[in-house]
Amino acid sequence: MEHYTMNLTLKIWRQQNTQTPGRFETYPVKNISSEMSFLEMIDVLNEQLIKEGKDPVAFDHDCREGICGMCSMYINGRPHGPWQKNTTCQLHMRAYQDGDTITVEPWRANAFPVIKDLMVDRSAFDRIIQAGGYISVNTGSAVDANAIAVEKDHADAAFAAAACIGCGACVAACKNSSAMLFVSAKVSHLALLPQGSPERKTRSMNMVAQMDKEGFGACTNTGACEAVCPKGISIENIARLNREYMMTGLSDD
Repeated sequence: MEHYTMNLTLKIWRQQNTQTPGRFETYPVKNISSEMSFLEMIDVLNEQLIKEGKDPVAFDHDCREGICGMCSMYINGRPHGPWQKNTTCQLHMRAYQDGDTITVEPWRANAFPVIKDLMVDRSAFDRIIQAGGYISVNTGSAVDANAIAVEKDHADAAFAAAACIGCGACVAACKNSSAMLFVSAKVSHLALLPQGSPERKTRSMNMVAQMDKEGFGACTNTGACEAVCPKGISIENIARLNREYMMTGLSDD
């Protein structure tokens, strides 16, 4: 693949904190390699800003390997940028051409308040997990992997749902800021396995209740969440969550 360099114009959302209004600021960056990752390009910009005595752009990152889900950026109107099934840290600058203008924003959702610039508070997801995204297990040595038989189709579906990294792209893409894809993935991978049975009757009710408490919107099945999910989580999980929730409600009557 041909390597090239480019000069770009970045329009980046700057906001000091949750209480202050934000604005877009424009920055030119030069000699950006097509082999850089998007976050490395932001690193170059920040080095430039620091040399100029200016405040660098705050953004979340950790593993930079597409696993942690922290690199939450809305790039040219799409969470994580233009590539399918891709996190921001996996996006490379060969996706752009010399002279391009790139607009970068934080997630836009009331449940994800801006901490600073491109960083948002996603602790609402943590509280949803605390409400029911766990199983009862005995402490001590790990149980043998084959101790509990699991049907392969159930194991495969549970593994696919468990691939969710909790990045929040589904919320950012949804016109209602719904967290249903995230919650359904967390409910599904436990509901599909026998290990998740002890909390099954309360899990969906508690997690949905916490989701509503956090201020996420309702799901209207537009499918935008699935389209931008970096791990390809299927909206079939939302249907499974709805069934789990309905069954729990019926069993309580």
